[in-house]
Amino acid sequence: MAGYVSGAGSANVGPRVVAISNQKGGVGKTTTAINLGTALAAVGERVLVLDLDPQGNASTGLGIDIEKRFQTSFDILTSGVAILDTVLKTAVPNLFVVPANNDLVGIEPMLAADPNKAFKLRDAITAMVGQQRSRDPETHFTYVLIDCPPSLNLLTLNAMSASDAVIVPVQCEFYALEGISQLKDSIEQIRATLNPRLEIQGVVLTMHDQRVSLSREVAANVRAFFGSKVYDTVIPRNTRIAEAPSHGKPILLYDYDCAGSQAYMRLATEIMERERRFKAA
Repeated sequence: MAGYVSGAGSANVGPRVVAISNQKGGVGKTTTAINLGTALAAVGERVLVLDLDPQGNASTGLGIDIEKRFQTSFDILTSGVAILDTVLKTAVPNLFVVPANNDLVGIEPMLAADPNKAFKLRDAITAMVGQQRSRDPETHFTYVLIDCPPSLNLLTLNAMSASDAVIVPVQCEFYALEGISQLKDSIEQIRATLNPRLEIQGVVLTMHDQRVSLSREVAANVRAFFGSKVYDTVIPRNTRIAEAPSHGKPILLYDYDCAGSQAYMRLATEIMERERRFKAA
């Protein structure tokens, strides 16, 4: 984080890069990437969501039709296309996206012989920061949120090699803790071998239903395992959150007043406060 200065228009040396990752699917990674990005943009940050999942759900959820994804994260990783040449605007001011499509499915065999294969995204982000130095500071990204696929594959390794931190969404349902210790071990291994600055920024509890004893039990177990890494903010199980992606909108645009929207705004505030404490330490 050294040298990072948050805030739109600041003379930062680079964005805060955060991977949103969990090896288990269906835990709310993409929903968190989309809505956290929207909430950060709403409070003045300039945010880039980088879709690194072959399903391209973050792109879809931000209203990017498949036929408009002319250049994608696949092109960045395989052809050296500059990130800034792939960036698309969304309907949210200050929120942008690098789209993805199922071309990413074939990434591993394409890069198998490349000795730099785990650092393609890191190098692309470094190049982007260099490009932005010559541009108006008002156009600099202050956050890059990477939506990872639900597995520890080459795409996830690229995301974590490029990131300052990881946010881990954990679903408050049965089997939620399955693989959590494995993910923590994987992050420690990446710290030791690929990216010594990588940290778990926080763990966010998703799809929580306070009325259900299992949700409360899972939440308690996650807090016992991760301690203070778990955010106070909990994302509730909310029908409006589930509906929003089919309309190509973040929940804050689809229904600002619903419980899900307000939870993501609180989460963004909590994350930024945690970032401020980290910088001050």
